[in-house]
Amino acid sequence: MKMSSGQMGRRLLGFAVAGMTLVAGGSAFAAQPKPWEITLQEAATPVMESIISFHNLLLVLITLITLFVLALLVIVVVKFNAKTNPVPSKTTHNTLIEVAWTLIPVLILVGIAVPSFRLLFLQLDIPKADLTVKVTGKQWYWSYAYPDNGKFEFDSLLAQDKQPRLLGVDNEMVVPVNKVIRVQTTGADVIHAFAVPSFGIKIDSIPGRLNETWFKATKVGMYYGQCSELCGKDHAFMPIAVRVVTDQEFASWVEAAKKKYATNPANTFASAGGQAAQ
Repeated sequence: MKMSSGQMGRRLLGFAVAGMTLVAGGSAFAAQPKPWEITLQEAATPVMESIISFHNLLLVLITLITLFVLALLVIVVVKFNAKTNPVPSKTTHNTLIEVAWTLIPVLILVGIAVPSFRLLFLQLDIPKADLTVKVTGKQWYWSYAYPDNGKFEFDSLLAQDKQPRLLGVDNEMVVPVNKVIRVQTTGADVIHAFAVPSFGIKIDSIPGRLNETWFKATKVGMYYGQCSELCGKDHAFMPIAVRVVTDQEFASWVEAAKKKYATNPANTFASAGGQAAQ
């Protein structure tokens, strides 16, 4: 079937619009897991960037060690088998080799320990926070409170009609971009775990205890996580959705949230169970 120049132009325009839509959609939902992904999720915080760098360093070291050991095994098999070496060596000691196989592993471990301790310090030393969010794990949903912004609180439950599947929620946790967010978390019933891979955070939410972590999202977008502690029958239906917005958008959201959650009390345990069971 022949196509006129006008039809061709309209089709090309449609392809261009579709491409722009895909690009815009990708930027609106930053750092989602991808099918068959073998790497870590795209970093959205300085902590996650450090985790990825440390991971890449370990990957290089492990690869080199594996290749070195493989080469030694090949040399032993080829050079010191009974056929090619019928008269075995009577050597029992080699000072240089013994010093090398003691000193080199020590140096490797020190080389791993230094960036490891630096990363742990970065994760555990919480800087001065611009915003505090209290996160409570419940069976089986999350509750978020903003004590710095009027002390309102709301529940976040799995939304069956939202994408990505099993990650969309009815009420996202909203935070401003390029701000230090201190997360204080606890459990209301059993042990949960608050984890957002692209932020590089994962911390247990334990009843009767308040744990702290932090992140500083450097990119606007939507970021997802899940409860990472087996907490009961609906453990798989406890997604975490964090929407990172500009300062102006966050201020507007806070004002709207104060009114919305003042008139709509937090969801009850029964409503949470009903939502998860749908």
